Amino acid sequence: MKGNFEVLVVLWTILAAVVIALAVYRKWVARGEDDSLHVLEDAVTEVPRQAAMSQRLDIIDRWGKILTVVALVYGVALAVVYLFNVWTESSKTVWTQ
Repeated sequence: MKGNFEVLVVLWTILAAVVIALAVYRKWVARGEDDSLHVLEDAVTEVPRQAAMSQRLDIIDRWGKILTVVALVYGVALAVVYLFNVWTESSKTVWTQ
C-alpha cells in the first residue's frame, strides 16, 4: 500500500504544480490587460483587443477553477485514506507470548 500511496501523492503534487503554473500563466497573460473603457478614437482598435483578452482570461479562469477543485478534492481524499490507514494500523494488536 505504501508504494501505491506514494505514487498517488506524486500525482497530487503534479496536479498542484499545474494549478500553480496556471495561476502564474494567468498573471503573465493579464499583464497586458487594459481595464479602461475606450469610447472615442481608440475604440475601433482597443475594444476587439480587450474582448479577445477577456475571452482568453475567462478560459484560463475556468480551467483554473476546475483544476483547483479537482486538486482540493483529490488532496482531501488522499488525507482521508492516509488517516484511515494510520488508524487501522494503530488499532491492530500485537500478540506476544
